[in-house]
Amino acid sequence: MAGLQVFGQPASTDVARVLACLFEKNLEFELIRTDTFKKSHKLPEFIKLRDPTGQVTFKHGDKTIVDSRAICRYLCTHFPDEGNKTLYGTGSLERASIEQWLQAEAQSFDAPSSELVFQLAFAPHLKDVHPDEARIAANERTLKNMLGVYDEILSKNRFLAGDEFTLADLSHLPNSHYIVTSSERGRKLFISKKHVARWYEAIAGRDSWRQVAKMQREHPGAFE
Repeated sequence: MAGLQVFGQPASTDVARVLACLFEKNLEFELIRTDTFKKSHKLPEFIKLRDPTGQVTFKHGDKTIVDSRAICRYLCTHFPDEGNKTLYGTGSLERASIEQWLQAEAQSFDAPSSELVFQLAFAPHLKDVHPDEARIAANERTLKNMLGVYDEILSKNRFLAGDEFTLADLSHLPNSHYIVTSSERGRKLFISKKHVARWYEAIAGRDSWRQVAKMQREHPGAFE
């Protein structure tokens, strides 16, 4: 079998999403670190593959994918019997529910949460960049309302798509982790909702995510 290669920096939320999926599927892979935070970063000439932001590229033989969610779908469908076999559902109805949540995460959750990740976790550490209180407050309101909907759903289900941990939950982890761990105001967004707090604790406590978080601490990207 051709080796699995991931090009990127563990501190990147897109790369973290892929790494968590690889660990859930218990797949061997090679991580080739690139500094996605420096404008002048160089990649080997043979890697003309990355997406415009340079955040994540996945290679498996002659297959190249640059969207983190698409990479996770590929890993689950290409290696169905490895590691966590229910990560992408075991039937058409389960998969349809997971897909609904993946789309909700990408289209609705990602924008406000990504803005908060930048403002709360990254901006305070970057030279000549200052957190924008107006942007923080606006995205905080949006995310708070969204998490209210999540809380209602999670009052009935253990996880977003049912009672099993799936890609629906995993895909929310990278941004949620930065928001919760970067500041008290970010943490309050999640712990103020009883069922969201219980859900976040469960998904962030998984061995797969603990491994990703450890890699992020060891290689903090722009903060090294």
